[in-house]
Amino acid sequence: MIQPRTYPSDPVELPLSMELEPVPVDGCAGCAELANVRDRARAGGDWTTVTDCNVFLRRHPEGH
Repeated sequence: MIQPRTYPSDPVELPLSMELEPVPVDGCAGCAELANVRDRARAGGDWTTVTDCNVFLRRHPEGH
């Protein structure tokens, strides 16, 4: 019979993603506004909004 473990297993190694933040397209008001909101959120420590803005910039409706 195998004895049950009484200690945790080794940690799982996950890949480190060093993906850069998306850059707003010059001349696009939507991109500029998202970048401004992202900057204000970062200054206030609102990392959820920073991440949301990055997602919206990557999935911009005009397809930049």
